Amino acid sequence: MADIDVEQVLNKLTVSDKVDLLSGIDNWHTKPLPAHGVPSLRLSDGPNGVRGTRFFNGVKAACFPCGTALGATFNLPLLNEAGRKMGDEAKAKGAHVILGPTINMQRSPLGGRGFESLGEDPVLAGLGAAALVNGIQDTGVQATIKHFVCNDQEHNRNAMQSIVTQRALREIYALPFQIAVRDAAPAAFMTAYNGVNGTYCSENSDLLDKILRKEWGWDGLVMSDWFGTYSTTDATNAGLDLEMPGPPKFRGELLRFNVATDKVPRHVLDDRARNMLNLVKKCAASGVPENAPETTDENTPETAALLRKIGVESLVLLKNKGGILPLRKDKKTVIIGPNAKTATYHGGGSASLAAYYAVTPFDGISAKLTTPPAYTVGSHSHKMLPLLGDQLTTATDDDTDTEIPGMTMRVYNDSPDVMTLAARECIDAIPLTKTELLLIDYNNPKLTSPLWYATLTGTLTAPATGTYQLSLVVCGTARLYVDDELVVDNATVQRQGDAFFGSSTLEEIGSIPVVAGQRYAIRVEFASAVTSKLVGNNVLFGGGTLRVGGVLQIDDPAAEIAHAAALARDADQVVICAGLNADWETEGYDRSGMDLPGHMDALIAAVAEASKGEVVVVMQSGTPVHMPWVDGVAGIVQAWYGGNETGNVIADVLFGDANPSGKLSLSWPRRVEDNPAFLNYRAEAARTLYGEDVYVGYRYYEFCRREVLWPFGHGLSYTTFGLGGLVVKTEGGEGDDDELKKELVVEVTVTNTGDVKGKEVVQVYVSPPKAVGGKVNRPLKELKGFAKTRELAPGESETVSVRVEVKYAGGYWDEVRDEWCVEEGRYGVVVGTSSKEGDGVVRGEFEVKETFWWKGL
Repeated sequence: MADIDVEQVLNKLTVSDKVDLLSGIDNWHTKPLPAHGVPSLRLSDGPNGVRGTRFFNGVKAACFPCGTALGATFNLPLLNEAGRKMGDEAKAKGAHVILGPTINMQRSPLGGRGFESLGEDPVLAGLGAAALVNGIQDTGVQATIKHFVCNDQEHNRNAMQSIVTQRALREIYALPFQIAVRDAAPAAFMTAYNGVNGTYCSENSDLLDKILRKEWGWDGLVMSDWFGTYSTTDATNAGLDLEMPGPPKFRGELLRFNVATDKVPRHVLDDRARNMLNLVKKCAASGVPENAPETTDENTPETAALLRKIGVESLVLLKNKGGILPLRKDKKTVIIGPNAKTATYHGGGSASLAAYYAVTPFDGISAKLTTPPAYTVGSHSHKMLPLLGDQLTTATDDDTDTEIPGMTMRVYNDSPDVMTLAARECIDAIPLTKTELLLIDYNNPKLTSPLWYATLTGTLTAPATGTYQLSLVVCGTARLYVDDELVVDNATVQRQGDAFFGSSTLEEIGSIPVVAGQRYAIRVEFASAVTSKLVGNNVLFGGGTLRVGGVLQIDDPAAEIAHAAALARDADQVVICAGLNADWETEGYDRSGMDLPGHMDALIAAVAEASKGEVVVVMQSGTPVHMPWVDGVAGIVQAWYGGNETGNVIADVLFGDANPSGKLSLSWPRRVEDNPAFLNYRAEAARTLYGEDVYVGYRYYEFCRREVLWPFGHGLSYTTFGLGGLVVKTEGGEGDDDELKKELVVEVTVTNTGDVKGKEVVQVYVSPPKAVGGKVNRPLKELKGFAKTRELAPGESETVSVRVEVKYAGGYWDEVRDEWCVEEGRYGVVVGTSSKEGDGVVRGEFEVKETFWWKGL
C-alpha cells in the first residue's frame, strides 16, 4: 500500500471526494479514491482476536484470552507481546486497523460486555491498553481504542445517557483513555453508543474536541461504533471523522448538502478528511495491500505457545486450602461439569470468532493423566441449548462414505414448498461445525433476490437413551425436522427475543426420544430475513440469523447430581468445570444476577460434601459469579474465557506444570447487592445515574468497609513471597518546588520465600493526605502502578521499580477549576500483592510541598 502526501492529496480533493472518505462502503472497508492514490482500509473486530471480514463462516483466527483475563496478567511486557501477535494476526486477515482494545470500566459485575475490558481500575486498564496498542502499532497495523466513553452497560445502550459527575468522568471513565494516549498514541478512537450528560458521544464536542483533541493533544481518527452515528451536522462538527459501517446513513448526500449550505463549514470538512488521510498514511507501514486475502498463516506453534503463556499468566488461584493443588497425574480423577467438554473460549457479540482450534478442559486435563478420568455432566448451565453442530456429522461431497463433524448448509433461490429438494438448484454448499449463523455478510452472486432459502442437514448419533431437546432461534423463518417429522416450528408464530443483538426470535424448543447409538437425520429449513414475522430490529442483518441448538435432556436433575456425587466419593481427585458462556456474557444485554445457571450451585455443594471438601472448582466467567459453596471446597481457580489454549492452560496450572501468577482484575463481591452500582445499573427514562461517583470497585468496598469474597488484585501462588527494602522517593524537576515535573519512584525487593519457582505482582497504591481541610472526599487508596517480577527460583530476590508522575499519583479532578488538583501534604504509599491491607504490606510516604493544578497529559 503506497504512502501518500496528506496535504497534497487533500488540496486536490473535491468536496464530494472528501465526503466519500468519511463513511464506510460496507461493514469493514473505507472508501478508496484510486485517482488520488488513496486505498481502501480494512477494519476488523479485535477485543480478543482478529476476526477478519466475516461474521458468517469466517476464516479461522487466534483467539486470545478475554479482556479481564488479559488484565489479570498484570504483565505489561507480555501484553505488548500479545499486541504484536494481534498485529500479525491482522496482517493475516488483510486488516489495517484493529477495533480494540476495549477499556470501559466495569461499574457492576453484571455488564454484558464486562469480559471485554481489562478491569475495574483505570490505571490497570490504561497501562494495559497502552501496552497492547504499542504492540499492535509496532507491526504497522493501527489500533482503535474503545468505547469513548461510559459504555458500561448494554441495557438500552443506543438510547441512554450516562449521567456522571465531571470528577467521576475524569478520574474513572476517561482516565484509561488518557493514559493510553499519553503512553501509546492509538491511531483511532471509537465513540460509545450512549450519551454523556445529555449529548451522544458521537456528537459530543466536549469529549471529542475539548478533551480528546485540545486538552490531550491527540491527532488521530475518531470513528463511530457500528450504527452509533445519530446525526449529520452535529456529529461532523463535534469531531466524528468516520461513520461506520457503510453505506452511510448520515454522511453521503446528506453531508454534501449540509456542507453546501454551510451547516458544516469547509474547514471542518477538511479536518475530518485530513484525519482520515492521516490514518491511511499510518496504515501504509503495515505493508498490507488493499483488499488482501484472509489466511490462517499465523496458525503456528509459536502462536499457540504465546496464547498458552498468556493464558497461564491470566489464571487466578483464588483458594488452595490444604495445598490441594497442584493435583497428581497418577491419581484416580473424576471431571464433572458442563464446561468440561465444551471449549468455552470467548464471550459473545463482536468479540466472538472462529478459532483455529479450541482445547476443552476435559481434553487438557486428560492429556496430563496416566489413566483416563471418569466424567459426568452433573448439571447443565446453558441459557440457550448448546450449539448442535459439533454434536452431528455430515457427509462429504466426494462420493465416499466419509463423514465430518457438523452440518452441511445448501443454499437455494427456490422455496422447498415450490418444488422437491432434489429438483431445486443448489447454488452453494457450505460445511459448518458452528450452528450459530449471523448472515449479515453472506452473499452469493447466484442469489436472485433478498428472499432465499437454505437447507441444513446432519446426522445425530444418540450418546445415550433418553430425551433429546432441539431448538431454533432465527431472524427469518425456520423449521427443524428429525427423520422428516417436524419437531420445532419457528416460522408459523414468532416471538421477539434478544439474541443476535436483539434481532431474532426467542428460542423455540422441541424434543424427541432417542436410543443410545441410533442415528437420526436432522434437517433445518431456513428462509432469509425478509420472511421474518417480527416487528423488531431485524433490518441490520442482511440474510438473517439462525441458531440451531440441542442437548440430551437431564430428566432427573437430582439423580444426575447424586450420580456426580457418587463418582466424586470414589475418586482421589475431583475437578468441577463450571461457569458461564457466550450466551450469558455477551454484547446486547446484561446479566440479571450473579448466580450460576441451572443446578450448578447444588451440584458443586453436593460433590463437595461427598468428597469431604477435597474438590477443585475451575470457574470460567469473564466477570464475578455468586459462590455460596465457597467454604465447602478446597480449591478454586478463576480461568476466565481462555482462548484457543483454554484446556491446556487450565491443565498446566492444575497439575503444577505452571505456577499461577494472575491477579483479579475485578473485585469479587459476595452478593450482587453489595456492588456499588447495584441501585443504578439499568437505564430508566433513557438515562443511567452513576450514583456511586468515583467509588467504583475496590474504592467503594474499602471506603464503605464492605467485605468482599476476594479483593481486587488477589491471586495465590504455589510458592510464597516476601516484600522488603522499600524505597520511596521523588525525582526530577528543576527545583524543590517544581512539583509538576517530579516523578514518584517506588522500589521494593521481592523474595521467593517458598520452594517452587514463580512470579509475583507488586501493586503500588497511594493514599491521599490525612490533613484536615481537603476539598473533597477521596478513596482510601488508589492503584497508581504495578510490576510483575521475572520468574524467581526459591530463595531468589528481585528489586522492582514502579515510576509514576507525581501529578498522576496525587491528582483528583477539581470540578470548580476544571483541572487536576494535587493538594499539599504527605501522601501514603501502600505496596502489596493485592488491594487488601494486611500482613506482607510495606508502607512509605512522599510529600507535596505546595498545592498545584494541571491539565493535559
